[in-house]
Amino acid sequence: MNKLFSVVFVFLLTTHYVVADTVYVDDEQNLTLRNAPSVHAKGLKVLTVGYPLTVIENQNKFDFIKVSTLDGTEGYIKERFTTNKAPSIDPKDAAAKSIAQLQSDNNKLHGEITDLKARLTPGTPLEKTLANERDQLARELNDLKKTAASAYQLKNERDDFQERVVNAERDLQQFKLENQSLKDTASQDWFLYGGLLALFGVILGFILPKLGWRRKNNWDSF
Repeated sequence: MNKLFSVVFVFLLTTHYVVADTVYVDDEQNLTLRNAPSVHAKGLKVLTVGYPLTVIENQNKFDFIKVSTLDGTEGYIKERFTTNKAPSIDPKDAAAKSIAQLQSDNNKLHGEITDLKARLTPGTPLEKTLANERDQLARELNDLKKTAASAYQLKNERDDFQERVVNAERDLQQFKLENQSLKDTASQDWFLYGGLLALFGVILGFILPKLGWRRKNNWDSF
């Protein structure tokens, strides 16, 4: 009998974490069911206050427990945001309360948008201020466009001037080369002319004495 009691006790201990218990969402705000025991894990669905959950695993992994929702979705939530006591209000009422809060927030945003539209009506001080700022920005934009266009034009003119300077330098260099070539040619011509004159002088030096000798002989014959 004692052995049977011991076996049953051990069995109960080993199955403590798989016994299905029901807990309820006890947070003031809606709670997110996640796919892993971490606040950074992906959210599966949002649980409203008082929502019933079935505990699948309660090993306190970073204060998380594994639970199952009414539709069979399994995930993890913080154990400290749950309670074993059934809620005093129906979960549907909690959902309705959340919907009412969302509707109230929506109405508030709608009112703010309406007020903003009214303030932007033509003729209001805000509309005039925004219109003046818009016109000022438009003028500044036009000035920037003109400045950019002038800068672009100046760049083109500078590039054209630089190209003309490069062409002029190239032409000047070519002119210098041609001038030097002409000088060299002229020097060679003068050297050739001098050589021809010298040769002509040598030839005359040979011819003139002979002519004088022949004339002398002719005069002697008379």
